[in-house]
Amino acid sequence: MGDRWEVEVDRSICIGSAQCVHRATGAFRLDSAMQSHPLERETDANELILEAAESCPVEAIVITLLGSGEPVFPPEE
Repeated sequence: MGDRWEVEVDRSICIGSAQCVHRATGAFRLDSAMQSHPLERETDANELILEAAESCPVEAIVITLLGSGEPVFPPEE
């Protein structure tokens, strides 16, 4: 069985660029305030979701391993 992720968007820094919506169609949506939300907070590891996080201009998307909380993105420095 593959990794499971927890996906969150930090609404305090999200600028609504919609890069995540375009990169991972069906995984994110913008609300009426033009801020991103993951459609599923818990998901199987997915390259498109990782690409969406990497494309966010303000790194508002945080991905961690479900259960352990180990960071997937952004990587620890």
